[in-house]
Amino acid sequence: ALHIALPQAPRAGQLLTLLIDYEAGEGPGVCWLSPEQTAGKQKPYMYTQGQAVLNRSFFPCFDTPSVKFTYSATVKVPEGFTAVMSATSWEKQKDNTFVFKMSQPIPSYLIALVVGDIVSADVGPRSRVWAEPCLIEAAKKEYDGVIEEFLVVGEKLFGPYVWGRYDILFMPPSFPFGGMENPCLTFVTPCLLAGDRSLVDVIIHEISHSWFGNLVTNATWGEFWLNEGFTMYAQRRISTEVYGLPYTCLEAATGRALLRQHMDATGEDHPLNKLRVVIEPGVNPDDTYNETPYEKGYCFVSYLAHLVGNQSKFDAFLQAYVNRFKFQSITADDTLGFFLEYFPELKEKGVDSIPGFEFDRWLNTPGWPPYLPDLSPGQQLMRPAEELAELWAADSLNMEAIEAVDIMGWRTYQLVYFLDQVLQKSPLPEGNVKRLSKMYPKISKAQNAELRLRWCQIVLKNNLEAEYSKVKDFLHSQGKQKYTLPLYRAMWAGSEATRALAMETFSATAPQLHVNVQNYVKKILGLAAAE
Repeated sequence: ALHIALPQAPRAGQLLTLLIDYEAGEGPGVCWLSPEQTAGKQKPYMYTQGQAVLNRSFFPCFDTPSVKFTYSATVKVPEGFTAVMSATSWEKQKDNTFVFKMSQPIPSYLIALVVGDIVSADVGPRSRVWAEPCLIEAAKKEYDGVIEEFLVVGEKLFGPYVWGRYDILFMPPSFPFGGMENPCLTFVTPCLLAGDRSLVDVIIHEISHSWFGNLVTNATWGEFWLNEGFTMYAQRRISTEVYGLPYTCLEAATGRALLRQHMDATGEDHPLNKLRVVIEPGVNPDDTYNETPYEKGYCFVSYLAHLVGNQSKFDAFLQAYVNRFKFQSITADDTLGFFLEYFPELKEKGVDSIPGFEFDRWLNTPGWPPYLPDLSPGQQLMRPAEELAELWAADSLNMEAIEAVDIMGWRTYQLVYFLDQVLQKSPLPEGNVKRLSKMYPKISKAQNAELRLRWCQIVLKNNLEAEYSKVKDFLHSQGKQKYTLPLYRAMWAGSEATRALAMETFSATAPQLHVNVQNYVKKILGLAAAE
C-alpha cells in the first residue's frame, strides 16, 4: 500500500489536492500484447483489466468497489495508434494525445484503457463498435441496429441509461474473458463475431450491468452476487421481452446446468457456494470467482420476484431500487432492507424468515438454491433437442426419425442444449458421431464459438481422430478461458493421442495466450507454471 503523511491533520470535508508521480506497467492489471497476440498480427496492443483488484497496479487509487469517483486522463500514444477509455467524453488533440473525462462517479475497477491499431464504425444513435481494421466490417455487420433495441428495452424496465454512449470494443483473440462491462465502452471477446448474430445476447448481459454493477455496485467483493445475480435477472428480463419466454428459459437452463456442474465439482457445501463469501485478508477476490454469484444470485432475485407474485410490480421495484441507490456502493442488507421497506405487506408477513427460505440462509448457507424459478416454458425447445439426442445415442440409428427433425430453424441455445445432451451420452456407439458430423454441417462446421466448444468436446470424448484438427484450429483462433481450459482438460483426460495433441497445441499457441490462461493450462498439463 502507498501511505502518505500529510503536513497537518485535515478537517473533515476539506478538499485536498495530492500530486503523485509514479511509473507503472509491470503489474498484472496492464496487459501488453505482442503483434502475434492480435488479430492483425502487425502492431502491438495494450489494455488494462481492473476487476477485481488489479487497477492498483495501473494507477494509485482506493482500489475497493466501496469508493466511487470521477476521473480524467490525458494519454499520449505513438503515431499509428489510438487510445480509448471508459469515459463519458473524449477528444483527440495534437501530437496524438487523447483527453478523457468520466463525469459520473465509478469504482476504481471500471477505469479501463486500450491503446492499439483500432478504428470505429457507428451501429446506432449512441453506439459504435471499435476493433482492429481487419475485424471492423464483421463487427459492424453483426451489431448494426441491435444495441439500441436492447438499450431501449433496458431503459423501459430499469430507468434511464445514464452513461451517454454505449460502445463496444472487440478485443484481440487472446482476451481471456467473454466481456468486461467498462462504462461507455464494453470490452468483448471477438468470439462474439459468429457471422449470424447468434451470440448477441452476451451483449445483453454487459448492457444490464449499466444499471446493476456500474450504477448500483457491491460495496465488497464478498457480495459479488449484488452485481451478477441482479445482472443475470436483468439480462433474462430483457431477453424475455426481445426473444420471448421459451428461449430465455432455455438459456437459463444452460446456466443452471453450469451451476450444477460447478457444485458437483466442488461439493455443495464448499464455502464459495454461499452468496455472502468471506474473503480473508491476502486472498485475491479473483480466486473466489465461480458460477454461484451469477446463477444462485439469479435464483435469489427470482425468489424475491416470486414473493411479490406480480412481474410488473417487481419491475417497478427494480426501477425504484436503481433510483434509490444509483452511484452508491451497497451491501446485501441495504438491498433486502429496501425490498422489505418497499413492500411493507411482505415485511409484515415475515417473508425474510420463512422456514427453509430465510434470507439469512440464502446469504450464509452454502449449497443448491432453496428456490428454483420455473423454466418449464423452455420445454417446447428442450424436448425436441432431448429426443433428437436420444435418437443419435441409439445402437442402430433410426435415420427416418432423425431426418424428420429439421434443426435448420433452431437458435444457438437450442443447438447448445442438444450438444450438451449428446456430450452427456458420449461416447456414442461406433460410427454415430461421424454420421452426425456429416448430417449437420451447421454444427460440425460452425463458426459460432459456443457450438465449436461443444463440438470439440464431443470429438474428443468420442475419439473422432479425423476431426482432431478442428480442436487445434479452435484453440489457435482464440484464447478465451471459458473455451480453452475445458478443451485442455478433455484432451488431458483422454488417450495418448489427445494428450499429444494437447502438448503440441499448447507449445504452438502459448505465446498468444494471456499469462493467467497460460498458467492454468500448464497446471492441467502438469508443467511448472511460470511465476
